[in-house]
Amino acid sequence: MRSRSQTLARKSVDAMVAAIEVYNKPSFSYREETFSILAINAWELLLKARILQLSGNKVSAVLKYEKRRKANGEMSSKLYRAKNRSGTHLSIGLFKALDLLENDYGDQMPKSVRKNIDLLCEVRDNSIHFVNKGFDLALLVQQLGTACLKNYLVAIRRLFGIDLSDYNFFLMPLAFYGSDAGMQGVALNSEEKKLSKYLRAETQVSDPDSEPGDFNVSLNVNVKFTKSKSEDAELVRITNNPGATPITLKEEDVREKYPWDYKILTTRLSKRYSDFKINKDYHAIRKPLEANEQYCNKRYLDPAVKKGVGKCFYNPNIIQEFDKYYKKKS
Repeated sequence: MRSRSQTLARKSVDAMVAAIEVYNKPSFSYREETFSILAINAWELLLKARILQLSGNKVSAVLKYEKRRKANGEMSSKLYRAKNRSGTHLSIGLFKALDLLENDYGDQMPKSVRKNIDLLCEVRDNSIHFVNKGFDLALLVQQLGTACLKNYLVAIRRLFGIDLSDYNFFLMPLAFYGSDAGMQGVALNSEEKKLSKYLRAETQVSDPDSEPGDFNVSLNVNVKFTKSKSEDAELVRITNNPGATPITLKEEDVREKYPWDYKILTTRLSKRYSDFKINKDYHAIRKPLEANEQYCNKRYLDPAVKKGVGKCFYNPNIIQEFDKYYKKKS
């Protein structure tokens, strides 16, 4: 049975698949706008799923809270769950989720991912002004969208162990839509030109502080055809007893059980305790716990050999052990 975070992550995949299907339709005049709306929705669901995963699937972690006005006209100091007109609890928004992951969990998304999301939001927010979009803007949105899909594939695999290789995760190149794709359309006003100029300028900015890696703000699309042989994934048997019943442990299950890395663990401890310090005492407490599979799973580059430095991932229940040594904040 899937947890809340896994269910929300799968719903995020559905939104991104819908974005791709709409974009790749052979004849669809609202292509770029619809893609940006659904792609941003997919990212928001994924980020909320990550917060649920890191918080032990507590729904309260993704709800929006607000102060209320008291009978005397003053605002309350207590925070209450915000509700919409129908009385349903409101959840946090996209950028609040990004900030919450970074500030409360120490789980920061790469700058290139946030920049890509920022620019797609700009397309979404300006979509009401578009009429007969020109090729220049369509090309810019495709470059942003291609990077968005690549970033998403890497993120959901790392965070949830979800493999999307069975999906055709690509945007059809504009050259496949017909000869009229290169024709300049007529804009309702100058807003389209402003957006196109802004997107082009922002995607060409070089950030000296940006981190190298698997994420991008924008990607050019080059198409070529090559022959390829896909290899089926090997089945593994995870057991300490050769006579035990064979089981299959998916990467998705491992990341669900051990969602915290060292940075997230340390951030959560510093938020929880008033006397916590990153020092030799902290390391002396943590090291023995890493040998307990209940609290830690150490991942190696080669799981079969289990040699090298490796990286530890922690179960949130490990925090109960630190309660024995540190004082909780009031």
